[in-house]
Amino acid sequence: MDTDRPETVVDPAMPGRGDSLRGIVLMTAGFGAFSCADTIAKFLTADYHPVQIVWTRQLGLLAGVFLLLALNGPGLLRSHAPVLQTARGLVAVLSALTFVFAISRVPLADAIAVSFVAPFMVTLLGALALRETVGIRRWAAVIVGFAGTLVVIRPGFGVFHPAIFLVLIAAAAFAVRQVLSRHLGRTDRTATTVAYTAITATALLLVPLPFFWRAPAGTMDIALMAGLAMLAGLGEFLIIRALEIAHAVVVAPMQYSLILFGSFWGWLVFADIPDGWTWAGAAIIIASGLYTTYREARA
Repeated sequence: MDTDRPETVVDPAMPGRGDSLRGIVLMTAGFGAFSCADTIAKFLTADYHPVQIVWTRQLGLLAGVFLLLALNGPGLLRSHAPVLQTARGLVAVLSALTFVFAISRVPLADAIAVSFVAPFMVTLLGALALRETVGIRRWAAVIVGFAGTLVVIRPGFGVFHPAIFLVLIAAAAFAVRQVLSRHLGRTDRTATTVAYTAITATALLLVPLPFFWRAPAGTMDIALMAGLAMLAGLGEFLIIRALEIAHAVVVAPMQYSLILFGSFWGWLVFADIPDGWTWAGAAIIIASGLYTTYREARA
């Protein structure tokens, strides 16, 4: 789950029903685009190194950033915390690489389900790093969410692949990114954060890229890599737009559509069918996540 769900400052006025509906549609479409990108990434891992795949994926977002720079000028890169912005890009590389390494070994739906431990890690890090107040009910939701993750992983039952722990690392890195987003959101625009992440991640991946680069084998591979970049960039900007026109608490639950998308593509492309335990664990994770969203909305 190397997807980034940026947090933006929205208009405090309650959006109309039409805005909320458009936001839901855009958010769902954004995660649909991300699921397609994840599927292509998993497919490409058969022949290409994750470093090359993640770098290719970043190119789509980088192209969008160049477009924003052309429209808004270099002021887009003006940040009050450039060191933290750069650190966020570094963490983004870690999250993306570990997730792509993981899906090269484990079913896509399982990896996506486990990756949804990230929101609970955000709650934990928010309490520790940002001194956010977390009540007993939200702590209970965190514990239940982790229990759901264990149902999917089932350690000790001989049914899990060790690579699934890479998803936990990816989720932890993703949680750090989200906490940094909350902190940076106090001073920097979302577009600035996205720009720094795209530029930093692409530049960092250029360092090891020559050691892992393999020229695309043919027209099909070139098309897949281009599609990977475009879908990743499209998903990012659809989600940003959704958060701009609708409240986050309205559209955030749409992130769980990734489990459905991932299960569908895993079945269609890789013949991976999630078992009952995976669905049960995913249901527990989703229920806990929705409850956390509800509590945040009330707060």
